[in-house]
Amino acid sequence: MTTTEEALTYESTSRFAQVRPDLKLHFHEAGVGNDKTIVLLHGGGPGASSWSNFARNIPVLAKNFHVIAVDQPGYGQSDKPTEHPQYFVHSASALNDLLDTLEITGRVDLLGNSLGGGAAVRFALDYPDRAGRLVLMGPGGLSVNLFAPDPTEGVKNLGKFSYQPTRENLEAFLRIMVFDQKLITPELVDERFAAASTPESLAAAKAMGKSFSSGDFELGMLWREAYKLRQRVLLIWGREDRVNPLDGALVALKMIPRAQLHVFGGCGHWAQLEKFDEFNRLATDFLLDGGK
Repeated sequence: MTTTEEALTYESTSRFAQVRPDLKLHFHEAGVGNDKTIVLLHGGGPGASSWSNFARNIPVLAKNFHVIAVDQPGYGQSDKPTEHPQYFVHSASALNDLLDTLEITGRVDLLGNSLGGGAAVRFALDYPDRAGRLVLMGPGGLSVNLFAPDPTEGVKNLGKFSYQPTRENLEAFLRIMVFDQKLITPELVDERFAAASTPESLAAAKAMGKSFSSGDFELGMLWREAYKLRQRVLLIWGREDRVNPLDGALVALKMIPRAQLHVFGGCGHWAQLEKFDEFNRLATDFLLDGGK
């Protein structure tokens, strides 16, 4: 590990921005001075944050990109409002305000996992002049299970934790996330449970879930608008994904004009961790490729 990578700790990259009078976002920033900006958007599991999803990836990506890894609203150290529109709309709007606050102009590439993948797609649909290429790992809202039953095993366990927020239920959920069970350590479970079990986090999670079934919930059905995406899109899936199974990629692959799909065998829902080196090379090559 280089000196630069060692310097990229949680504390050294941590930033806050008041993006609206009623919304403060926390994010991690690295690679300042690089030409291309990439926004990382984490998944939506209990206790998730930009650092929990991307801590190891940030130093690698920062070699080539200006990295902005955002704690989406309701997660990490960002504010946790419970009154908001459909969650993808909510997060995409917050990201747009963050880019304004940081005075980042032009297009940014987006890399999103699960819930973050859905937020990235919604951002690209709602703010097409600001969105560059997309790297989407098992993206929520874009995945349509053609053969796997709904709700999936992962979604069932997510709901179970929401109703019974115990450490045991959280560990069961996390173990669904990965093919390699060694990644789920007691320390990881403790860290995620501490973040997920606060009253604010539990209320925010319930509000997020409700936004997918009431009000303007149809804005979360991203597959219906996927044909509008005009940028290049890299879909990344784990063959053993038990949250958004692999068959969910097929509609997106058909609907998005400039999509490509990469499947990792021996991999669950966390491709950025389970296939760390291959994932970083794949995403970097895709984003740096000079073709339009």
